[in-house]
Amino acid sequence: MRLKTSIWVAAYLRRCQSAGVFGAVRRRGAEEAGAVFVKVATLDGNAMLYVPAPQAVYDDSRPIERFFVPVAAEALPERAVEDRLIKEIRFDPDAWIVETEDKAGRHFLDLAPA
Repeated sequence: MRLKTSIWVAAYLRRCQSAGVFGAVRRRGAEEAGAVFVKVATLDGNAMLYVPAPQAVYDDSRPIERFFVPVAAEALPERAVEDRLIKEIRFDPDAWIVETEDKAGRHFLDLAPA
């Protein structure tokens, strides 16, 4: 059984804040199992977007983990990231959007193994 999304998001934001990174929930999705999209604004007009990793990377023996993958190797213009988020919400209205701001682009996420 996977950790509820609302609890995971709260813990993630505490993790960011403990490192001095501002973060906030921009859109609340399904409390139990909504997908989480994380935007990391680098405060220069660009941002990174991290999306849920494909289910194939998960280990059934460790159900509480959540893995993410970046949509691009480098930061994208914020407008492009916002356009992608709009498409994701149209596809999955239960999704969450979390945004952080960090000039260094730190994300504090567990990335899927390559």
